Amino acid sequence: MTDHATTAEGTPAGKPTSASRTTLSHIMTASETNLLGTVHGGVIMKLADDAAGAVAGRHSEGPAVTASMDEMVFLEPVRVGDLVHVRAQCNWTGRSSMEIGVRVMAERWNESTPETQVGSAYLVFTAIDEDGKPRTVPPVIPETERDERRYQEAQIRRTHRLARRRAIRELREHRQAEGIDAA
Repeated sequence: MTDHATTAEGTPAGKPTSASRTTLSHIMTASETNLLGTVHGGVIMKLADDAAGAVAGRHSEGPAVTASMDEMVFLEPVRVGDLVHVRAQCNWTGRSSMEIGVRVMAERWNESTPETQVGSAYLVFTAIDEDGKPRTVPPVIPETERDERRYQEAQIRRTHRLARRRAIRELREHRQAEGIDAA
């Protein structure tokens, strides 16, 4: 693990969106199909997690673990022989967490047709130290209008994740206090 640059105050210096952006490409094979003969959604989810993990590790300059996956959307089936490109970038950063946006594209491996978007997802990663404890990450610096929009949308998703978590915890505490869900 390398130490990232810090400001005069000792906080990590910001990193531009492009610094950790990555693309993972994979040709889909028959061993990755489901009972319908298309590529299993779990295979696509793993590729999304792999690409997002690479971005999180690059951005934080060290180990990071998946904390959650939000809004995995499958738009089109992926077929055997498709060349899948998983594009990922850091959309937002907190103290130790990062939202990574993933876009999944597919094209036929033997044709020169345009690629098609087949899925998308948002994953949250937490940077960890040698002891597995959260560590500080550099802020992400949006570089384009699109990056700025993604940053703002990521803040909305974070607010919703936290509100949902809080509402569920309060409901469980209330039900437990009433003796409804004691387990």
